[in-house]
Amino acid sequence: MMKQFSYRHTKEAQIMEHMEEAELFSFAEFKKEEAEKTGYSNYSYWNSTVQAFLKNRGAVALLVLLVLLLAFTFVQPYLPGQYDPNKIMNDSRGMQYRNVPPGKVFLLGTNSIGQDLWARIWAGTRTSLLIGLSVALAEALIGITVGVIWGYVRKADFILTEIYNIVDNIPNTIILILISYILKPGVKTLVFAMCLTGWIQMARFIRNQILMIRDRDYNVASRCLGTPVSRIIVKNLLPYLVSVIMLRMALTIPAAIGNEVFITYIGLGLPVDIPSLGNLINEGRVLITSAALRYQLVYPTIILSFVTISFYIIGNAFSDAADPRNHV
Repeated sequence: MMKQFSYRHTKEAQIMEHMEEAELFSFAEFKKEEAEKTGYSNYSYWNSTVQAFLKNRGAVALLVLLVLLLAFTFVQPYLPGQYDPNKIMNDSRGMQYRNVPPGKVFLLGTNSIGQDLWARIWAGTRTSLLIGLSVALAEALIGITVGVIWGYVRKADFILTEIYNIVDNIPNTIILILISYILKPGVKTLVFAMCLTGWIQMARFIRNQILMIRDRDYNVASRCLGTPVSRIIVKNLLPYLVSVIMLRMALTIPAAIGNEVFITYIGLGLPVDIPSLGNLINEGRVLITSAALRYQLVYPTIILSFVTISFYIIGNAFSDAADPRNHV
């Protein structure tokens, strides 16, 4: 009798346990929409890059100010009451407005021959930024192309390495001076002189980066599957180099502006009828001993310092943001 009762009790316990499991667990029905969600990722490289960059408030603030500065340099000539940067201003008696201090008529004063310093600073900023951007784009285009071939094509390594060893041993300053001395002074001459050897550093940098990631497993697998070389370079290699490329370009712009200032300083830069930050600083340095005329050096120096520092900080911030390892 006791055995029968124990058996029934055990049986009832098992039934109750199965009932509790049935209440707690149930088979899920297959839904195609839900199944697709499990394999979906909304990750976007550029979206993640922008979000990471926006977290750096200092760089964002400098970027906004730099964009406003760039916009104003192109809008300024069309504003009312603006003077021609090369026009010599005379008073009613025909006398030049020489070294007039900043005031209501001339916001930033005039230079030693009566030209409006406000108009010349913005015209000079346009010229210097044009040189910097042109050099950066040209060096990036040439440097990336040569660097990718140098790093990926094994047969080209020896030839390009020898070319690098030769070109890299020629001082960049000598090239700038010789080209500026031989060719007609102008913006195109300066851009050509800076790009003649400037691309070699970008190419070397890209080559080293390509060598590090060229033979990784996913690239070897792509080659085994017959993926075209062009697609491997564009899809597998270059995305990993966006951060370093942007950093190099951001540093090239202030370096090019600095080279323009240097060439103008030694008298081989742009002619005086083409305003540039180099011309303005070269003219202002002569007056540094006169306290009343130092504004002619201070104002262009402030603009030059702001542009170079902004590009440096923004370039570093964007480089960090573009690094996939910093994406969550």
